Amino acid sequence: MSVKRIALVWFKTNLRLCDNECLYKAVAENDEVIPFYCLDEQLLQTTPFGFKKAGIFRLKFLKESLQQLDNDLRVVGSGLLVLKGKSEVEIAHLAKAYSAQSIYAEKEVAPEELHLTTKVKDELLKLNCFFFDFECRNLLHTADLPFAVAALPEIFTSFRKQVESKVAIRSVLPQPLSITTPPLPDFSMPDELVLTYAEADPRAAIQFKGGAKAANQRLQRYIYETQALSTYKETRNGMIGANYSSKFSAWLALGCISAREIYAEVKAYESQFGANESTYWMIFELLWRDYFWFCMQKNGARYFLRSPVLQTRAANSMTFDTALGKWINGQTGVPFVDANMTELKLTGFMSNRGRQNVASYFCNDLKLDWRYGAAYFEHQLIDYDVCSNWGNWAYLAGVGNDPRANRYFNIDKQAAVYDADGSYRQLWKMPDGNTLAE
Repeated sequence: MSVKRIALVWFKTNLRLCDNECLYKAVAENDEVIPFYCLDEQLLQTTPFGFKKAGIFRLKFLKESLQQLDNDLRVVGSGLLVLKGKSEVEIAHLAKAYSAQSIYAEKEVAPEELHLTTKVKDELLKLNCFFFDFECRNLLHTADLPFAVAALPEIFTSFRKQVESKVAIRSVLPQPLSITTPPLPDFSMPDELVLTYAEADPRAAIQFKGGAKAANQRLQRYIYETQALSTYKETRNGMIGANYSSKFSAWLALGCISAREIYAEVKAYESQFGANESTYWMIFELLWRDYFWFCMQKNGARYFLRSPVLQTRAANSMTFDTALGKWINGQTGVPFVDANMTELKLTGFMSNRGRQNVASYFCNDLKLDWRYGAAYFEHQLIDYDVCSNWGNWAYLAGVGNDPRANRYFNIDKQAAVYDADGSYRQLWKMPDGNTLAE
């Protein structure tokens, strides 16, 4: 008599059914599958930089994404278990309870996430439960690169030119039509998520809602209903409104939609309406996102180092805590910086142009340890992605790829170019008016 093959599927930042290799392979290779998410206690704890890893905007988006994932799983005969605690302990308990012989999980590359994966593997090994991981995040697959990750170019342009000419994008994997799962309890979430409430300021560029359904609605609206994709390159440095950029980043960050799904839709749009520089630029940005992941895979430790220029105290004799607090609360006295930081604080989102400016100001004008800025972004951003966030901050701080000292943004010049009429600073001015341009 054959032994029933039972597998766990660990959902992390791949909270979708479509184009999910972990789920696809688990269903194909096993008799029963138990999907689960683990709210690791580290996500709720305060980091050495003084911020909780996930703030209320991130947690609300996560809650909505998990609810949608459970709904989608129930449609195909399964469901989602949500665990809470130490991942290595809770996942081992789950594997033992269901006599699972294997677990399918998303591949990690960042140091902290890799360390957690190792702890989970060690506990499962004691139960003879085998660990398999798959690349669910990227447009490109490591195995398809024309070079080993160890030989990844240090400059993005070199990377892009090589992969664009040599790498074919893999097809989107279909979602399972049915999933055989043992009886599961009704869906429930830890109180930390159930009780999370966050309402974005009504001035927010977009009201983000988590989950694959909302991700696909946004995809259809941005690409087809508004056809904003056709002007993406011209508008992507905007700062006000829903459609100056795609806003796909939040759903990509939790994997509510995959990069390959977006790529496939862009290609379909090009077939119908024609390709141009803007449709290409959307794919270009997806390649940048991939590049940070491959950089983290190559040498993750470098993206968490201090700047080579010692940055411990603020300029103008302010204490570190005072300078950090003014930056966070939009009270630096620099209107363009303050407007962006106010938007981030009240909505959990900020434009790409804004992120570059406030990060440059943090590193070069305030001369603070850049890791505190990156840690605040980790806490606050709805679209937080470990590779993109820490990779971008490290780049500006001069410890990432193509390291150069003093990557400086002239804030006044940037404001004059990207907020020429002051409308953004007007929109996000503080009640006392200190972010309003004169």
